[in-house]
Amino acid sequence: MFLVVGLGNPGEKYARNRHNIGFMAADEIVRRHSFPSYRAKFQGELSEGKIGTDKVLVLKPQTFMNESGRSVNEVVTFYKIAPENIIVLHDELDLAPGKLRVKRGGGHAGHNGLRSIHAHVGEGYARVRLGIGHPGSKDRVTGHVLKDFAKADQDWMVPQLDAVADNIDLILDGRDSDFMTRVAQAVKPPRSSNNKKDDS
Repeated sequence: MFLVVGLGNPGEKYARNRHNIGFMAADEIVRRHSFPSYRAKFQGELSEGKIGTDKVLVLKPQTFMNESGRSVNEVVTFYKIAPENIIVLHDELDLAPGKLRVKRGGGHAGHNGLRSIHAHVGEGYARVRLGIGHPGSKDRVTGHVLKDFAKADQDWMVPQLDAVADNIDLILDGRDSDFMTRVAQAVKPPRSSNNKKDDS
């Protein structure tokens, strides 16, 4: 069994914030794989279904970002899920918008949601880092992450979230680099060799 956790803040006020891209990715996975509607459980919203042959739980903690680990820990304890079978989807300041990286283990890089999960279940989980860009200075970070995505962001965000949902099975199989390649191709499709001008 796998646990996929989308990070964000609950409530309509935060729904379109950059900080909530993890929630958006989780919703797309639930939608794409025809999981049932979320139920209120374990201080979060939980849906359960299958991706391929794998049983998968999708969780959106409703504790606010900096307490996400409490909700994650309740699910992990109840279902006895190993840390390596936890995949956390979250916003990443240090990656440009539209960029994505998968990382397993290691530090939380100051992300409050990851810091809380570290405190409750350790660091051995996988994380899908969804780039939202950095505003340039530290004192502008809070305003940046709690601001809604712009309309122009839909150009990269919609294909990225679609591709994350379509290819999440690759992460379940441990094929992280294949997953990253597929998502990158969807966000910025490779130029066809047919498009090159013939200089001869």
